[in-house]
Amino acid sequence: MDMITKEMSILEAVQTWPETAAVFMEFGMGCLGCMAARFENIEQGATAHGIDVDALVDALNAAIAE
Repeated sequence: MDMITKEMSILEAVQTWPETAAVFMEFGMGCLGCMAARFENIEQGATAHGIDVDALVDALNAAIAE
């Protein structure tokens, strides 16, 4: 099974697994439609929002495993 990594782009994750959008929102990353989401990877976005990237990636992977 494919896993989400912190190096993956935010847009790629949401396009591949639409259920991850809710996880990004729960973590305070509601800007999925902004331009930064198109070129930032998950780690860069999490860092910009002061979010623990490892916790975010764990939650994203838990969401796609369901």
